[in-house]
Amino acid sequence: MVADAGERAVPEHLVVGHIAKAHGTKGEQFIWPLTDRPGEVFAPGRQLLLGDENGVVDQDAPFLVVETVRPFKRGLLVKLEGFESREDADELARRYVLLPAAAVPPLEEGEVFYHDLLGMAVVTASGEEVGIVREVFETDPHHLLEVKSESGKVHLIPFAERIVREVDVRGRRMVIEPPEGLLEI
Repeated sequence: MVADAGERAVPEHLVVGHIAKAHGTKGEQFIWPLTDRPGEVFAPGRQLLLGDENGVVDQDAPFLVVETVRPFKRGLLVKLEGFESREDADELARRYVLLPAAAVPPLEEGEVFYHDLLGMAVVTASGEEVGIVREVFETDPHHLLEVKSESGKVHLIPFAERIVREVDVRGRRMVIEPPEGLLEI
């Protein structure tokens, strides 16, 4: 897949995790990382922003500073500076953590932010219009793109190299080469 970073407006902040609940008695949080690079984002000393239950930055909240982090089940146990008890940690449950976009590590060649895919036009390699990307679902073995056609038909297209041939963020266009029958489902 080819990704072109383009000149599209970049959001000011990106959601990087969801604080599920307090863990234990010493102020740790159980966080679901919402980034492909949790080791970089949740590193000790990293400053994060607190968001509300919808992922909107709480402008009145101070920066959250990562003190320690360790893997736990399918998430992370994160100790934030200033949160010393379970009661302190409970205050943040069910909220999101964000990172200023300027602090997000740069993308590797061929990578794209999922928010850049939303609203993107999808066409086949032969030029047939398929629709507009409405949603990205994180599934295994490949993430799925929900693409809605002008007629209202919804297609689920695997975001896989064998199907997605080009992603042009600047041009807001994705070229796919769907296997036979994929667009008829």
